[in-house]
Amino acid sequence: MSEQSFVASPVASRECPFNRPRERGKEKFMATRQNLFTRVVRATLTKNAVRVAPVVVAALGLGLGTAACSDDFTPVAVGDLTLDAEPQRVVSMSATATEMLFAIGAGDKVVAVDNFSNFPAEVDSLPKVDAYQPSVEAISELEPDLVIISYDPGNLVEQLNALSIPVFAANAVMNLDGVYEQMEQLGALTGRSDAAAEAVASMRAEVQSIVVGVPKQDPPLTYYYELDPTLYSVTTNTFIGSVMSQFGLVSIADGVEAGNDYPQLSAEVIVEKDPNIIFLADVKCCAQSAATVAVREGWGALGAVTNGSIVELDDDIASRWGPRLVELLAQVAERSEEHTSELQSH
Repeated sequence: MSEQSFVASPVASRECPFNRPRERGKEKFMATRQNLFTRVVRATLTKNAVRVAPVVVAALGLGLGTAACSDDFTPVAVGDLTLDAEPQRVVSMSATATEMLFAIGAGDKVVAVDNFSNFPAEVDSLPKVDAYQPSVEAISELEPDLVIISYDPGNLVEQLNALSIPVFAANAVMNLDGVYEQMEQLGALTGRSDAAAEAVASMRAEVQSIVVGVPKQDPPLTYYYELDPTLYSVTTNTFIGSVMSQFGLVSIADGVEAGNDYPQLSAEVIVEKDPNIIFLADVKCCAQSAATVAVREGWGALGAVTNGSIVELDDDIASRWGPRLVELLAQVAERSEEHTSELQSH
């Protein structure tokens, strides 16, 4: 399995990566902020690959294959994973995968979800499993015929394989094409290929409609994307960076720290670079807002503060690479258009 399969592409938290070790004395705060996906990224960046069949990484470059069968469900293969029967009891240990499954009409097959899955509303009544410290016994008691993970926190895959429970690794993707592919892969595995294709086509059309409606600026608008109050951010080389680049936006974190696409910025750097727009992906987790940013020492004179160009994002949507990304793009597009109009009026 190639190293590229495990390139992590996170969006801000709830499933957000930091490529820096936690600083001493901040363990409690960072443990709260760096939830499941933070650890997903750390694990995938420090391990070459999971090499235990029948796991397959749902990342860019993996194709779908099928084999002939006389039953209603044609055996489907995604990478190394082949399912001979249509799953009826799916355990989703990824908040993103949960949203995708419901979006493609496979929600009726989901019998349990991870403790970060909170959308759609139907998941509220489902049993919850801990995806960070999973119990193989608890999972097996659910009698799943497919388990979906976003990373392996240890030897979970090996233990589930020993129980003949198929596992599909729906890892983080690098761009929108990866989102579409992963939705189609989940559709193939759950017998919902047609519904998945329709969902992807609809999402593509919505994204295209949003993007073409926003004129790009020359020079491009810059942004600061805040992952948490300790000023961790993202570069253009991340998944969220690729989303922002759809609108011609450039991250002020680019080039700040060589080799680190999730650098911790200093207040001095942010003030010096004076971004046109500030995106807050730490609203729910850390109670940050336009008001709290405005009173930070030295931030009051930032153009984004004085012009009201601070965008409060939904942490959950901003941290997942699922169907609700359309809502994130619409929010970014609205602020970009408003800022462009303000520039043209001056």
